[in-house]
Amino acid sequence: MKAIWNGQLIAESNHTITLEGNVYFPERSVNKAFLEASNKHTICPWKGKASYYNIAVNGTVNVSAAWYYPEPSDKAKQIKGHIAFWRGVEITE
Repeated sequence: MKAIWNGQLIAESNHTITLEGNVYFPERSVNKAFLEASNKHTICPWKGKASYYNIAVNGTVNVSAAWYYPEPSDKAKQIKGHIAFWRGVEITE
């Protein structure tokens, strides 16, 4: 699977996890040179507290377009150490 935004490959892995229709990439498969910390946090009733990254490519920023669960609940422990994308990030095989 690949995550592409603004013409740039952000992540690529054969070991993703799909949960609730979202593809989670192992953290090691994500090019963190394109990620910036975001102040955004949300709460999922069953997964826990999500944190976000902005994606910055060629001077353009996609705000809070990547998220992860630093300490997911026991029910979602399989996505610990994984990052998912949205807001126009193309996920392809």
